[in-house]
Amino acid sequence: MASGLLALLDDVAAIAKVAAASVDDVIGQASKAGAKAAGALIDDAAVTPKYVTGFAAERELPIVWKIARGSIFNKLVILLPAALLLSAFAPWVIPPLLMLGGFYLCFEGAEKIWHWLYPPADHGRPLDEKLHDAAHLEEEKVRGAIKTDFILSAEIMTIALSALETDSILFEAAALFVVAVGVTVMVYGAVALIVKADDLGLRLAASERAGLRSLGRGIVRGMPRFLRALMVIGTAAMLWVGGQIVLHALAQMGVPGPEDLIHDWAHLAAPLGGFVEWLAGALMFGVVGFVIGLVLMPVATRVIGPGLSALGLGGKGH
Repeated sequence: MASGLLALLDDVAAIAKVAAASVDDVIGQASKAGAKAAGALIDDAAVTPKYVTGFAAERELPIVWKIARGSIFNKLVILLPAALLLSAFAPWVIPPLLMLGGFYLCFEGAEKIWHWLYPPADHGRPLDEKLHDAAHLEEEKVRGAIKTDFILSAEIMTIALSALETDSILFEAAALFVVAVGVTVMVYGAVALIVKADDLGLRLAASERAGLRSLGRGIVRGMPRFLRALMVIGTAAMLWVGGQIVLHALAQMGVPGPEDLIHDWAHLAAPLGGFVEWLAGALMFGVVGFVIGLVLMPVATRVIGPGLSALGLGGKGH
């Protein structure tokens, strides 16, 4: 009896080790897959605060919470099942979808740079434009943010799916679930901190302690610079990741030459250190992304944009 019990305990321990290893593997692959979507993540965190701008301070966090709930619904209820169905029944569709996501990032990055260099004319607000009450405006903003999030979440889930190395649909489901929840918490947690940073700074600036007052004033003065830096980093990440995604998808579709060429050129910087080699590759992918984005801008603004507007699926309005 004792030996049988010990054998059973050994089996349970072995199963527990396998389960723990599986959990570690899921989390590890999910982390790597999420990291591949860096451009979309930073873009999401940089874009979302504008949907909260102009509202009373007490409405900021509730609005962020509404958008976060819509985001998790987008990822878990719509996009995760769609990703699993594609992986199981039409895996050949994933590289083209991945390329579309890369095109989108390249276009967004190039468009931001173009608007920085050539700011669009501000035609002002039409005099007969209907003024909405605060509650209606809030609902409008939330719907717009969730619509934007759906596009970015689709990119993130497609990129994550393509980065997973497994043939198990259960493993894919678990890893994508971790990515969906982790990304949502990370992005909207960061957004909540960003939108409340000014309030925190003002409170600290009113403190009786000189050190806290200085910290508060520094936060208030520093937030505009921080947001500008976030936009710059987000744009650079979009171009780098977008260019890399497009060339990687092209390689998966049987044209590995462009991706291999950049890797070979970046490897020439290897004697200067691993970081320099990575930076050289990122810069080249970024240049490729910028060129792709410039090519796509006329197509997106004159064909795709008007088409989406006609269908009631207007653009992001960055």
